[in-house]
Amino acid sequence: MIKRAAILLLSVLLPLSVQADQFKQGKHYEVISEQATARPEVKEYFSFYCGGCNAFEPVAQSIAANLPDNTPFKKVHVDFIRAASPDIQNMLARAYLVAKKLDKGDEVASAIFNRIHRNRMPFTNEADIRSLVLLHGIDGDTYDKAIKSFSIVGAAKQMKKEQNELSESRILTGVPMLIVNGKYKINNAALDNRNLQAEMQQLIDYLLKKDDIKS
Repeated sequence: MIKRAAILLLSVLLPLSVQADQFKQGKHYEVISEQATARPEVKEYFSFYCGGCNAFEPVAQSIAANLPDNTPFKKVHVDFIRAASPDIQNMLARAYLVAKKLDKGDEVASAIFNRIHRNRMPFTNEADIRSLVLLHGIDGDTYDKAIKSFSIVGAAKQMKKEQNELSESRILTGVPMLIVNGKYKINNAALDNRNLQAEMQQLIDYLLKKDDIKS
């Protein structure tokens, strides 16, 4: 009976040991904090004006859809891309936050990316952003109230705060950047572009479980 239990335990741990051999600290990921977040999470730091973020968006949405139920995927918009003013970038961040709150986050994010990178149509003011968001089933009055609400303005300020803190510590040096559990920064360049989505998903799964394995 004991032997059978040992075999079952080995069968569970084997995939994790294989991943440990596949993914190496200092190559595939970096440890950026001694403490992990209280709850599991994956954060993507990105900009709508970043071409790499535009190309990565389908991967990001797939990763978000395949995370465990108790693991949120959080997108943090940065405002340091020179293609637009910080004000416009802040407006886009707040518009995305409103859309996400109304369960339209992925849809609106894709539309913003497409307008900037595929259609080459710049956003010049808040009215441009509002018009695009309303095309995706969001009521104008609802949007107008939400965009100025304490929760949305506060969330956008939190994005800016995180951006500044990670930039000052030289952790955030470019986007897209993914951090798992507030502790592990993924090195995108170390992954195989031909199999990026699957390999990224495996690495995230490994890092989500890493501290549990140690404990």
